[in-house]
Amino acid sequence: MKIQIINGPNLNLLGVREPGIYGSSSFESYLDTLRKRYPDVEIAYYQSNVEGELIDKLQEVGFEADGVVLNAGAYTHTSIALQDCIRSLKAPVVEVHISNVHKREEFRHKSMISCACMGVIAGFGLDSYRLAIEAIIAAQ
Repeated sequence: MKIQIINGPNLNLLGVREPGIYGSSSFESYLDTLRKRYPDVEIAYYQSNVEGELIDKLQEVGFEADGVVLNAGAYTHTSIALQDCIRSLKAPVVEVHISNVHKREEFRHKSMISCACMGVIAGFGLDSYRLAIEAIIAAQ
């Protein structure tokens, strides 16, 4: 099984950026934990701050991977282009958020991509990624 994790803008700063919201661990250290927990799953990782690069990566992997875990960051709330891309893929996409976006600013309450995703997981810290992987595995 192959699962692609894609992180959007500013998520390269995990561990440094607003630790009260996002925690103090880098994503790379958490990725090691995920790979050890799921040794039979090939977990690939990609991060970009650029919307078009996220779309390119989704198109590259979305017809081969068994699933995609996508934290689109702020693009979640603005990108019809990501929504259109997700709709065109074969692989199921799970939208994830580290924080509970519904406890934050009003503009974060609306996702432009949820309607195209298999499901949404938010508010469980980095464990949101594990829960998304579990959902993809269960759907196979």
